Amino acid sequence: MNSSINLLSRRSFFDRSLKVGLGVALSTLVDIPFVMKRALAEGTMGLNGKKLLFIFLRGANDGLNSVIPIGDPSYVSTTPGGTYGTSPIRPNIVIPPDSLTDYTALGGCDSPVAGPGQATYFYDKAIRVGNGFTAIHPSLKFLAPVYNAGDLALIHRVGYPKQSRSHFDSQNYWETGNPNNNLVKDGIFYRTMLESGLAQTNALTGVSVQSSLPLILRGSQAAMTNLSDPTRYNLKGIPNTTQGNTKADVAIRAALGSPAADKINRDLLRLQYENMSNTLKTFEQLDWSENGNTFRDAAVTDGDTGYTQSGTGGYYLFPTTNTKNGGYSRTGGTTDTTRYTVSTGSYGFFNQLKSAAMILNNTDAVIAGTELGGFDTHDTQGASTGSHANLQRTIGWSIYALRKYFSQYANKVDWNNVVVITLSEFGRTTKQNTTAGTDHAEAGPMFVAGGAIKGYGKSGGRGVFGCHPTADSVPWITGPANQAGGVDGTMFGISDSYLKRSVDYRSVLGKLIRDHLGATQNQLNRIIPGYTNAGEKLQAGGTSTIDNTAIIGEPALV
Repeated sequence: MNSSINLLSRRSFFDRSLKVGLGVALSTLVDIPFVMKRALAEGTMGLNGKKLLFIFLRGANDGLNSVIPIGDPSYVSTTPGGTYGTSPIRPNIVIPPDSLTDYTALGGCDSPVAGPGQATYFYDKAIRVGNGFTAIHPSLKFLAPVYNAGDLALIHRVGYPKQSRSHFDSQNYWETGNPNNNLVKDGIFYRTMLESGLAQTNALTGVSVQSSLPLILRGSQAAMTNLSDPTRYNLKGIPNTTQGNTKADVAIRAALGSPAADKINRDLLRLQYENMSNTLKTFEQLDWSENGNTFRDAAVTDGDTGYTQSGTGGYYLFPTTNTKNGGYSRTGGTTDTTRYTVSTGSYGFFNQLKSAAMILNNTDAVIAGTELGGFDTHDTQGASTGSHANLQRTIGWSIYALRKYFSQYANKVDWNNVVVITLSEFGRTTKQNTTAGTDHAEAGPMFVAGGAIKGYGKSGGRGVFGCHPTADSVPWITGPANQAGGVDGTMFGISDSYLKRSVDYRSVLGKLIRDHLGATQNQLNRIIPGYTNAGEKLQAGGTSTIDNTAIIGEPALV
């Protein structure tokens, strides 16, 4: 932590705070009854060293241009000839195939590496994944090494029954784990931490780093933590200046008149105060500043030997300034904006992502995350370049960077014990609209990464779920070449316009909460109520009785 900040953990603040009662110091941070509804009596959450980092892609990511069904002729023609590379449904935003690539070939994911004088994203065609049917956006190129290491799963056609196409409602349903229920106001990860029993003993369990605490971590029986700026992590965010200290002293003196906490709560408050102070001491030892952003790829990144610091390693993992953005800084003192790894508008996000990663790596927090906005691409979405491509760059580099960070800088958790997931409220229309964008639709993709993920070539695992005409229990149904309507194909399975789901997002989260984080099935049934409904088919798969749609159940991720 930066010593210029007036922290709750400063010795003088502790001394003063203790004089006015422990309850006052924690009144804005703790809302926990002394006796929780249940103690830690089952499962291993928080005890097995497993953690989770989430990134919510706000606005609804266009999954068909992220995880691409390149083998479906309804998407694009891949038959050599006059129509090759054209799309009847996405004429302006299609991600074009490469005429020199056989997308039916099996193997690992192609990994385009920029050569001397080339831009980072020089390759502008759909990147073959190697399952014979799927490709990814060229701006996701940094996912290739993660995929080929077996550490990444691409899960397509993810949604929930009776999908809402309202941003507000659908984000709520994803975050509460209760589709089509507007009465539930607590989040799925909040319930996960409550079930762990850790909320009564650990100062940090679930943490978000963004402007405000997201619904996914909200609840009334325990306090999760939100940090809008880790450099100001204290009770009031007061700088360590004469004026700031005076303000703190006045606030504490004013609190002298507050009533003491009930006796039944004093032990809990003492425990929470101790945990909070210990956590803040840990935070004080971390450098959250820009000068502390020293995390770099250990090896030369993307073959870029012309990068200024290539002699000592590779790119910075969390690009938060121009000079730390990919290979922008060149040998000889020049710069090259074509060697950026992410758009310059994403620096704030990467500062939040870095902070979330540092929290998981240096504290006892079990779940941490942040959000990335901008995915509501109704207008001029772009194809291989443009606004959506820039967002894909951020996704791809984020997962690549987190793998490197938790591998090279592991402290309290390493890459083998972290799972990274992306969430997004729904997908977008199969056909582009009249303004060269896409509108609200249904199913979309999730990206799930981690050293324990059973991805491509690892322990018999798969790298792709939900995007293959034969490999899934609910296969992808392809349409005829140049099909404009495509009412019989998977991409038009809902209202002749929307991608039909084959995976329920609760099945993905449920698998990870139980088999990664360590919940028991009974705990999971309480965390995700749909698991108690046999008709939902969330675990084993089958036809959902909610909307008569076949789903695959839990994907074999871990």
